[in-house]
Amino acid sequence: MAHGRPAPKDTGTQPVYSYSNAIRQSVWVDTGIDGDHDGKTDRVAADIIRPSEPAAKGQKVPVIMDASPYYSCCGRGNENQLKTYDKNGNPVQFPLYYDNYFVPRGYAVVLVDLAGTNRSDGCVDVGGPSDVTSAKAVIDWLNGRAKGYTTRTGTTAAQASWSNGSVGMIGKSWDGTIANGVAATGVDGLKTIVDISGISSWYDYYFAQGAALYDGGPDELASEVESSAAQSKCSAEEQALRDGAPRDGDWTSAWQQRDYVADAAKVKASVFVAQGLEDLNVRTKNFGQWWDALAAHGVQRKIWLSQTGHVDPFDYRRSAWVDTLHQWFDHYLMGVDNGIQNQPMADIERTPDHWTTDAVWPPSGTATTPLSLDPGTANGLGALSTTPPASGSGETYTDNPKQSEDDWSAQVDQATSDKVAFTTGPLKQDLRLSGSGTVTLTATSSTTSAHLSAVLVDLGPATIRNYEDDGEGITTLTTRSCWGDSTPGDSACFLDTAADTENVGYTVFSRGWADLGHYASLDKGVSLTPGKPYTITLQLAASDHVVPAGHRLALIVAGTDNGLIVAPPSTPTIKLDLSGSHANLPLVGGVSQLRRALGTGHAKPPAGVPLTGLNGSVAGTLPAGQAARLR
Repeated sequence: MAHGRPAPKDTGTQPVYSYSNAIRQSVWVDTGIDGDHDGKTDRVAADIIRPSEPAAKGQKVPVIMDASPYYSCCGRGNENQLKTYDKNGNPVQFPLYYDNYFVPRGYAVVLVDLAGTNRSDGCVDVGGPSDVTSAKAVIDWLNGRAKGYTTRTGTTAAQASWSNGSVGMIGKSWDGTIANGVAATGVDGLKTIVDISGISSWYDYYFAQGAALYDGGPDELASEVESSAAQSKCSAEEQALRDGAPRDGDWTSAWQQRDYVADAAKVKASVFVAQGLEDLNVRTKNFGQWWDALAAHGVQRKIWLSQTGHVDPFDYRRSAWVDTLHQWFDHYLMGVDNGIQNQPMADIERTPDHWTTDAVWPPSGTATTPLSLDPGTANGLGALSTTPPASGSGETYTDNPKQSEDDWSAQVDQATSDKVAFTTGPLKQDLRLSGSGTVTLTATSSTTSAHLSAVLVDLGPATIRNYEDDGEGITTLTTRSCWGDSTPGDSACFLDTAADTENVGYTVFSRGWADLGHYASLDKGVSLTPGKPYTITLQLAASDHVVPAGHRLALIVAGTDNGLIVAPPSTPTIKLDLSGSHANLPLVGGVSQLRRALGTGHAKPPAGVPLTGLNGSVAGTLPAGQAARLR
């Protein structure tokens, strides 16, 4: 073998094509469904911009696609950009920077109006078959498998002869959700998706194990984005949405239909996830369960986790994001050998604008690790430990719907009646939690209904992004930076942003909520029998957080988390049986690092349950009599 320097990686696509002379056109693609029941199959509008030079030479190009319900009602990006058209209905402004940056580099950009929105036929069904088919049909058309037309109602066919069939979907929130849903169909031609704060299961957007997260349902969301034409035709679809999403939190066929995680085995595209770890809109359970399912099926993937709320990476790490996205699309859509697939899998924001990387995520050595919930010297003040509590140990609290996780955290060392705080002492070493955990509670309610909350809190001073403010962790500046080429009707220059930070004494970094009446199954909640104990396991939302040495880790258990879940019909007093309760947390370094951080030497966790890693592999079983509780 010859020795020498390794072959250089391909530098990637360059901006060699004219943006101002790009071809701009609209096509209406037949979805094959009649969602508005007017006797005609629905056509969805796809606005296309593509470089003219490859077209003139008969060369085909790949597609970057964003399918959205927001192009006419609400806008996209930090500046709420809308699609605009000239007097003849031809597209002028393509929201966001994808067109400005990528068209000169040889990509087509296709922005699709979901069925029932803007210039598309049909009805909005909020993540259901109509939404997903809206986008999937366009991919089929780009690959010659569906019919397209030059007008909404005409018969003149439009062919995608300029497309090479390779598509990458991208989008934030609902748009990213549709990318997930289309990927879960396994459609041929979809090579990659970039899911920015997307939903993986619509049930988990509206409910947490039976507890409502919002006052309204998907029918209200549909009415906010539908075009005026759809509103006049889609009352039946809105009623179907109401009927399929009862406010009792029961799992129905409508939710099953909108659960993309269940079809993760069908995903053939690579997946790039970007998520704000303090996103209280699309809450982080959505990305966590999607990521785990994709990992289980060997999907190639990458992830960025920021300290923000519901914010696009373009607005918190702009230069690095555009560069990474460029490499990602070049590799998966253009076949460029740039090595992006071999770079660290995870980028994680540790403090505002300070990022670290991991080769895989969760990192190697992460294991689901048990902690016991022990009573304290005063009711409401318990401890997290590695040794089980005495049989019969308990704690009691009364649901106070006016209190929130911030109130509980601020009063963590006060014996208030509305929460129980289980805390460690100051940690001897850093303790990193990475992934999704659980909290199992055995609880007795004084009334026939009860909601439970469990939150993990880092108790100690820190500077964090101010995710609870309007910008959810960013401040929008008055200066602009440009990302690509512009025309008079479509500027490539966007308002800059900076981190909006605050100094805090605690940080809530993972949350889980549940309706106790759904203890046995999501399928059907039940009325509780006062005085009867029930055991339920709350799913803690995925996170990645380092509790530094000197700080304390707290698990706070309470009732209604004001502002984040809807209160139950009654106001129960809850008694916790601590011998039937515990936490399983995803700790980097597992039980060994936990012992070092707690300074507990050789203390062992409770008995007789297999120790498992995050992938479910059995790592060993402790004999009875030794403390171990790991499921």
